[in-house]
Parts: sequence; C-alpha cells; structure tokens
Amino acid sequence: MSARKILVTGGSGFIGSALVRRLVRDGHQVRVLDDNSRGRPRRLDGIENDIEFVGGDIRNFETVVAAARGMDEVHHLAFVNGTEFFYSQPELVLDVGVKGMVHVIDACRRHGIGTLILASSSEVYQTPPHIPTAEDAPLVVPDPMNPRYSYGGGKIISELMAINFGRKYFERVLIFRPHNVYGPDMGFEHVVPQFALRFRKAAAGSPTGPVPFTIQGSGLETRSFCFIDDLVEGVMTMRARGEHLNIYHVGTTEEISIADVARLIARHAGRPLDLLTSPRLEGSTGRRCPDISKLAALGYKPRVLLAQGLPRTVDWYWEHDHFAPKS
Repeated sequence: MSARKILVTGGSGFIGSALVRRLVRDGHQVRVLDDNSRGRPRRLDGIENDIEFVGGDIRNFETVVAAARGMDEVHHLAFVNGTEFFYSQPELVLDVGVKGMVHVIDACRRHGIGTLILASSSEVYQTPPHIPTAEDAPLVVPDPMNPRYSYGGGKIISELMAINFGRKYFERVLIFRPHNVYGPDMGFEHVVPQFALRFRKAAAGSPTGPVPFTIQGSGLETRSFCFIDDLVEGVMTMRARGEHLNIYHVGTTEEISIADVARLIARHAGRPLDLLTSPRLEGSTGRRCPDISKLAALGYKPRVLLAQGLPRTVDWYWEHDHFAPKS
C-alpha cells in the first residue's frame, strides 16, 4: 500500500501511539489528534519530528475538522478506556465516545475522506453467548442503569454509525475489536498494571513467606491477553487485506484465569502467593476469549505468549511506578 496521509485520533494513547509508530515506520505521513488528558506525549518519544501533533479535544467539532483536512484516511481511537472510569465517570465516557464518532464522520464527509478505521472493543458483547466468540455474536447492553456499560454502549453506537454511514459516504470502513491488549506503558487503570503494583506493595509488606494478594471475583474468571506488538500486526493485516464494512477481532486464543495471571506475576517476582478472593464487580464478565479465525484467514498470527509479554510489562511498571497517579 502506497504512502498515505493518515490522521490518528487518540494517537498518544497506548494503542494509538503503537499504531502511529508502525505507520511512520511504514512511510506514511501521520498526524495525531489528542488532548493528552489520558494520552502521554512520552509514548511518541523519538518520532516527534516524524509526525504532526495537533493538541485538541475530540468533542470540539472545529478541532476535528481542522485535524482531518488534507488526510487520506482516519484511524479513530479517541475514547476513554479503563474499567475504573466506566464506573466513576460514565457520562464522560459517553460524551467523548459519541460526540467523537459524530465529529469524525462529519469531518471525513466534509473533506471527502474515503477510508475510516475504527477501534471498537470486546466490551460490546458484555457476557458473550459462546466461547470462543466470533464477530457475529450479538451486541448487548444488559442494564442501562449499570455505569459500566457506558463504554460498551458507546462502542456499539460508534460501530453502528461507522457501518451505516459507511454504506453511503465511505469507500472503505474497517472495524477492529481488540481483546485485552497489554504491554509497557498501557496506563494504570487495567488489571495487569494494577496487579503488578499491588503485588510489589504487598510483597514489601510481607518480606517473608507467601504474599497475601486479593483479587476481585473467584479467580476463575478468564481473559485472553494480546501483547501490543501482536495488536499492531493484526490492525495492519486488517488494513491491508480487510473488506469494506467488515469487523475483525484482534487478540489471541490463549485463555487464562485471572488467578493464574496473579500467579505468573508472583512467579516472576520469585515469591509464593497467598491468593485471596472477593466479590466480583457487578457487570463484569466471567469469561472472554475471541475467535480470531476471520483475521487469521488474512494472514494474522499472534506470536507473543503471555509468559513472554507479561514479564516485560510487569518490569516496566516496577521501573516506572513514579508515573502512577497519586492517590
């Protein structure tokens, strides 16, 4: 695919910045739109002179219109992620998600941009009807009174808008649903960094013997964690070979219990673990693992096992705990 001018919204976010780096490496002209409210400029260290950075809020239409001017395609990733935000600031999650999608589509239409790539989420299923879960599983908001579903609901709205406007106004719309992407500098509101930092604190408080460590739920809940490098490969595979108005899972079929995630961290630290359980948050999902055969048919193959990617991620958080929000 020849060099293109590409706008990445949310480009200083965890996934966004990784995609920006890959697009730059592949020779594209990249413009990033982010207000850095949750994105971090450090994630773009070393390529600052290779991109154009536009500081601005996705909720401001004129900002989005200006950022999209002259672009050939838009990769829309600006959204508020992190489970703790779903519960604490659901109105912000929806405000950014829905307004952002409206503004991106309208800006593309104004400038005649024919290609839109949208980042969705595995949260659109909530509790999947079957495991592994294919892209045609029903999208569900089980309870509008539960603030957790602000995120999944916002992503469902985004998908509906991208697909239905895409039929008439776009040449190519592609949607990817990431499944539990992790890696160094992914933020502090997710299970892997939270486990890493809580375990080290607990270990310091119990210098000998098993480390007491409490998790939400029984520990039997499962996820399939996808290392950031594999996510980028999956999105690039979709971009190169995906079909218009299609949705693709990006993830891995390596399903693991949350208890075993904690055990892997303890093993990496060289300490025994005393695992304690607690009630699961209302609305959380007991099991999640994607069917990735649709993207695999295009050539995608995840390569980084959790046993390889988790230590690299945990080490980053232990070395950079000074970046953690102060409570």
